[in-house]
Amino acid sequence: MMELLILGMTLIVFLSRYLFLEPLLPIRPGPRLLHFLSFSIPAVLAAVIAPMIFVQNQTLQLEPMNPYLLGAVIAAVCMKLTGKTLLTVTLSLVVFMLSRFLHSSG
Repeated sequence: MMELLILGMTLIVFLSRYLFLEPLLPIRPGPRLLHFLSFSIPAVLAAVIAPMIFVQNQTLQLEPMNPYLLGAVIAAVCMKLTGKTLLTVTLSLVVFMLSRFLHSSG
Protein backbone atom coordinates (compact mmCIF):
# COMPACT_ATOMS: atom_id res chain seq x y z
CA MET A 1 0.00 0.00 0.00
CA MET A 2 2.83 2.39 0.90
CA GLU A 3 4.46 1.82 -2.47
CA LEU A 4 1.24 2.72 -4.31
CA LEU A 5 0.88 5.90 -2.28
CA ILE A 6 4.47 6.94 -3.02
CA LEU A 7 4.08 6.08 -6.70
CA GLY A 8 0.86 8.07 -6.86
CA MET A 9 2.43 11.13 -5.24
CA THR A 10 5.39 10.88 -7.58
CA LEU A 11 3.10 10.71 -10.59
CA ILE A 12 1.10 13.73 -9.42
CA VAL A 13 4.25 15.77 -8.83
CA PHE A 14 5.76 14.79 -12.19
CA LEU A 15 2.58 15.61 -14.10
CA SER A 16 2.06 18.93 -12.32
CA ARG A 17 5.65 19.99 -12.91
CA TYR A 18 5.53 18.84 -16.54
CA LEU A 19 2.28 20.65 -17.25
CA PHE A 20 3.42 23.91 -15.72
CA LEU A 21 7.07 23.93 -16.71
CA GLU A 22 7.03 22.54 -20.26
CA PRO A 23 7.67 25.55 -22.55
CA LEU A 24 5.80 24.02 -25.52
CA LEU A 25 2.49 23.81 -23.66
CA PRO A 26 0.20 26.88 -23.69
CA ILE A 27 -0.10 26.96 -19.89
CA ARG A 28 1.86 29.82 -18.28
CA PRO A 29 1.94 29.74 -14.47
CA GLY A 30 2.47 32.86 -12.45
CA PRO A 31 5.38 33.40 -10.06
CA ARG A 32 3.33 32.40 -7.02
CA LEU A 33 2.42 29.04 -8.54
CA LEU A 34 6.03 28.43 -9.59
CA HIS A 35 7.12 29.18 -6.02
CA PHE A 36 4.50 26.74 -4.72
CA LEU A 37 5.70 24.04 -7.15
CA SER A 38 9.27 24.42 -5.89
CA PHE A 39 8.16 22.65 -2.69
CA SER A 40 6.86 19.54 -4.47
CA ILE A 41 10.19 17.75 -4.90
CA PRO A 42 11.25 18.05 -1.24
CA ALA A 43 7.76 16.95 -0.18
CA VAL A 44 7.88 13.78 -2.28
CA LEU A 45 11.44 13.10 -1.18
CA ALA A 46 10.41 13.40 2.46
CA ALA A 47 7.46 11.07 1.87
CA VAL A 48 9.75 8.50 0.29
CA ILE A 49 12.61 8.75 2.78
CA ALA A 50 10.74 9.10 6.10
CA PRO A 51 9.44 5.51 6.21
CA MET A 52 12.93 4.20 5.45
CA ILE A 53 14.46 6.24 8.27
CA PHE A 54 11.91 5.62 11.01
CA VAL A 55 10.48 2.14 10.27
CA GLN A 56 12.59 -1.02 10.36
CA ASN A 57 11.21 -4.56 10.67
CA GLN A 58 7.64 -3.21 10.75
CA THR A 59 8.30 -1.22 13.95
CA LEU A 60 8.78 2.47 14.59
CA GLN A 61 12.40 3.20 15.54
CA LEU A 62 12.78 6.55 17.29
CA GLU A 63 15.90 5.83 19.31
CA PRO A 64 18.72 8.41 18.94
CA MET A 65 21.27 5.78 17.86
CA ASN A 66 19.14 4.60 14.93
CA PRO A 67 21.74 4.26 12.11
CA TYR A 68 19.26 5.47 9.48
CA LEU A 69 18.37 8.54 11.54
CA LEU A 70 22.03 9.34 12.22
CA GLY A 71 22.91 9.04 8.53
CA ALA A 72 19.98 11.25 7.53
CA VAL A 73 20.81 13.93 10.10
CA ILE A 74 24.49 13.96 9.10
CA ALA A 75 23.49 14.20 5.43
CA ALA A 76 21.13 17.12 6.06
CA VAL A 77 23.61 19.04 8.23
CA CYS A 78 26.57 18.41 5.92
CA MET A 79 24.63 19.48 2.83
CA LYS A 80 23.39 22.63 4.56
CA LEU A 81 26.90 23.56 5.75
CA THR A 82 28.96 22.61 2.68
CA GLY A 83 26.59 22.27 -0.27
CA LYS A 84 28.89 19.55 -1.66
CA THR A 85 27.03 16.45 -2.78
CA LEU A 86 29.95 14.01 -2.95
CA LEU A 87 31.21 15.00 0.50
CA THR A 88 27.69 14.75 1.92
CA VAL A 89 27.02 11.31 0.46
CA THR A 90 30.42 9.97 1.53
CA LEU A 91 30.28 11.33 5.07
CA SER A 92 26.69 10.24 5.70
CA LEU A 93 27.41 6.78 4.28
CA VAL A 94 30.45 6.38 6.54
CA VAL A 95 28.46 7.52 9.59
CA PHE A 96 25.62 5.17 8.66
CA MET A 97 27.92 2.18 8.19
CA LEU A 98 29.84 2.85 11.42
CA SER A 99 26.69 3.37 13.48
CA ARG A 100 25.08 0.28 11.96
CA PHE A 101 28.18 -1.78 12.80
CA LEU A 102 28.31 -0.41 16.35
CA HIS A 103 24.54 -0.81 16.77
CA SER A 104 24.58 -4.46 15.67
CA SER A 105 27.66 -5.46 17.66
CA GLY A 106 26.66 -3.66 20.85
